[in-house]
Amino acid sequence: MSSIFTRIIQGEIPSYKVAEDEHFYAFLDINPLTKGHTLVVPKVEVDYIFDLDDKTIGEMMIFAKKIANKIKQRFPCKKVAMVVLGLEVPHAHIHLIPMNDESDIDFHKPKLHLSEEEFKAICQALQ
Repeated sequence: MSSIFTRIIQGEIPSYKVAEDEHFYAFLDINPLTKGHTLVVPKVEVDYIFDLDDKTIGEMMIFAKKIANKIKQRFPCKKVAMVVLGLEVPHAHIHLIPMNDESDIDFHKPKLHLSEEEFKAICQALQ
């Protein structure tokens, strides 16, 4: 069975798509830590990011950098954190999280509860 991220990429599950090219897909995290929290995934389903071949992981970083730059422009923050974390989804992914303090990337704190309108506005700001 395909991972939830593969199903999102294939359009089987709706997402707030931020960017896409032939190799990567970026979409808003539906349980964000901060506004603008975005996930970047390769279209190839590989569980562990460091199992990606060198070319793919390099291109993924460049793709993520472009999105991180947009996030920084659109959402007031000191930096955009890049976090590789998560055992619950067997599909390599990067979290891009606008941060003003390191506590902004505490995955144990309560997540934001955004309305569909807020998600759409964030998504539009990043496209």
